[in-house]
Amino acid sequence: MIKILFICHGNICRSPMAEYMLKKMVVDRGIEGDFYIESAATSTEEIWNGVGNPVYPPARDELRRHGIDCSGKRARQVSREDYERFDYILCMENTNIRNTLRIIGSDPEGKVKRLLDYGDRPRDIADPWYTGIFDRTYNDIDEGLNAFLEYLGY
Repeated sequence: MIKILFICHGNICRSPMAEYMLKKMVVDRGIEGDFYIESAATSTEEIWNGVGNPVYPPARDELRRHGIDCSGKRARQVSREDYERFDYILCMENTNIRNTLRIIGSDPEGKVKRLLDYGDRPRDIADPWYTGIFDRTYNDIDEGLNAFLEYLGY
């Protein structure tokens, strides 16, 4: 089983979008049994008294427009233990990589990368919390997920 953890700053926009988009993609391709998929944050800004906030409404709405349900998802912070639990730790931008490494310590196995590093145009995925452009974020994540699945041989 391939274990994938998506990371962004707050775990309410980009990383849960990637989590649920990939979950739908693998179900649609009939390969869901090959994957375990989660997402997490580098910060605790969206976690209050140990309870994470749900997916940000505009991100949830963008997923819903594509027939994807993310009900029940709550923000959580990445932990040092996640490094051992996951095969791939895919961040949305370079700042997420830096902050993830600060939390996990180091990346001796080369698991931590940007999602779009697997595509033809490696780049950060802009945070729609600031841009307000959730459809562009969706398209960038879709590009990265398709490139990543191709990299894996799917």
